[in-house]
Formats: sequence, C-alpha cells, structure tokens
Amino acid sequence: MERLHPYEMLLYLGMVSSGLIFLFLTAAFLFSGLHQLAGFNKHIPVSFLISTFLLVLSGYTATKMRLYYQEERIPELESSLRNTFLLGIAFTVLQFAGWKELDQMGVSFTGIPSGSFLYVLSGIHIFHLLGAMVFALILLYQLRKTQEDGIRRLILVTNPFEKMRIRLFTVYWHFMDVIWLILFLLFILSF
Repeated sequence: MERLHPYEMLLYLGMVSSGLIFLFLTAAFLFSGLHQLAGFNKHIPVSFLISTFLLVLSGYTATKMRLYYQEERIPELESSLRNTFLLGIAFTVLQFAGWKELDQMGVSFTGIPSGSFLYVLSGIHIFHLLGAMVFALILLYQLRKTQEDGIRRLILVTNPFEKMRIRLFTVYWHFMDVIWLILFLLFILSF
C-alpha cells in the first residue's frame, strides 16, 4: 500500500466506501419487500434497458482509452474519452427517463419502500458517475491542450503520472459499470 500514489489510494478507498454504500442500500432494497413491486405486474423501464447497453458500450470505449494511450495514439485517445463521456451523458438522461417511466407505472419515490429504493440506488449511481464525467471533462481539456503543443504531447506519453490518471479513470468507470450491472440485475429480478 505504501507504493501506491496518494490519488490511487484515494480512489481505491473511495471505491470501497462507495461499494459499501451500495451494498447496504442493496441489502435494504432486498429486505424492503420485493414482492410489492411484483404486485404492479409491470416490467423494467425500457430506458433502463437502453441505458444499460450504453453503459456497457462506454466501458468498451473506456478500455480503448488505455490501449490508445499505450500506442501513443492521442487523437484516438481523445476521441475514445469523448465517446465515453457522451455515453455517460446519454446514460444519465435515460436514467431520468426511466424514473419517469417508473412514475407512470405507479412506482413513485414516495410510495412503497422497494420502489423508493429503485430511485435512491439509481440516483446514487448517477451521482457517482457524474464525478467520473467531471474528471473526463478535465482530461478532455488537457488532451486538447496537448494536441496543440508537441512538447506537452511528449510529456503526456512519457509521464507515468499521466498514465496513472488514465488508468484510474478507466478503473473507476469499470467499477461504476459493474455496480450498475448488479443493480440492473436486481431491478430485473424485482419486477
């Protein structure tokens, strides 16, 4: 642990604490009476299905970022990061659409406890994903500056700190992918 960069340690501690939050909220969701949602005789919102596909796709584009960095293909790295960010935006918009679908089905935030947990769990996931998207914007801005200056480009591809930042971004993005896939599976099982 002493060999880890402080940013790396902070990210891993943050992921553990976020994982615990999701674990406890998921346990509360499971014990809140899932049979209540089954009584609505409804299906998972279509927006949640589409957003899940987009998030998995964004995981692929995030993985490509590391490959492009290793190959020193900075324009492709920037493009992959931009695509990951845009897919994250689309995911977030579709989550709000999914909430609207839930409300139209009669599953409201203030209704049955298990329905409220659907909103809380997906909302906390969006909040965590927004943090990654803000970092993606910062990286995009810095990559754009790198494109304009050859010296900055050389520093980018040779600096271990920059490599670590790209790696940490992709690790966190994949962590958020896994969290959502687990939540999505639970949501499917609850309907």
